[in-house]
Amino acid sequence: MPEVIAGLAVPETAAAAEATELIRKTTSPLIYHHSRRIFFFGLIHAQRLGLEPDPELLYLSALFHDTGLFSGGVQRFELDSADTARSFLRERGFPEAAAETVWTAIALHTTPEIPARMGPEIAATFLGVLTDVIGFGHKDLEPSQVYGILDAHPRGDFKNGFLQAYVEGMRHRPETANGTVNADVLEHFVPGFRRTTTVERVLDSPWAS
Repeated sequence: MPEVIAGLAVPETAAAAEATELIRKTTSPLIYHHSRRIFFFGLIHAQRLGLEPDPELLYLSALFHDTGLFSGGVQRFELDSADTARSFLRERGFPEAAAETVWTAIALHTTPEIPARMGPEIAATFLGVLTDVIGFGHKDLEPSQVYGILDAHPRGDFKNGFLQAYVEGMRHRPETANGTVNADVLEHFVPGFRRTTTVERVLDSPWAS
């Protein structure tokens, strides 16, 4: 029997089950619950917009999207997350197109506007992230579905806990935040951090004019 929460079914596949256990072990309870909520919210947005994402690929995108915060890597955490997910799919024999779809959904999940205009898995992942993090479309959600999702995956002190995990995952690689929304987080929480603006980069380029 598939796991059903708020009328939404979790993919009943070996990869989904393995990913669930992997994310439980390698991230944190807060990120695990956050990632699962993103899957459910992403499905709701897909249904509302008439999109038909592959449920397994959407689930894997949601589950892996923040794993890079725990990787200790030196590139953007979104890329660490995307690379980990793509390797996971390739190692389990998924088609390359599926692996690239999941990679793209994760790599772009903090990029404003663009993912929402791409394929269904990419758009649904992005919209699910927006809903769980900043409340996008909150008023349009069916309350009974929201209660069902939050009952299974409670938020707790999500705002503060998420921002703390966000900062700790990027503190050692602040240069990767340049030109991204991640710079907002570091600028707010890390004393002495100062973003390099695009204007500065243009004016400081080696060109004479």
